[in-house]
Amino acid sequence: MQPVTIYTSPLCGFCHAAKRLLKSKGVKFNEIDVMMKPAKRQEMMSRAHGRHTVPQIFVGDIHVGGCDDLYDLERSGKLDPLLAS
Repeated sequence: MQPVTIYTSPLCGFCHAAKRLLKSKGVKFNEIDVMMKPAKRQEMMSRAHGRHTVPQIFVGDIHVGGCDDLYDLERSGKLDPLLAS
């Protein structure tokens, strides 16, 4: 399974929804709280091609996008293959 990284903020409902989906699938992920570690926001923006909102989700080196993008992958049946690749 590919390593999953999710950049979050504790007050973000979309972050909680994305983490809930990943947890429901048994996916372990590395969570980076950009509120507690502001320097990591710059890292996130660089990896996410300038996107500055949270969550920003990565599977391996692949930028999935935000919560809506993650759920779109799930609905289209593409999330499991991506996680397994």
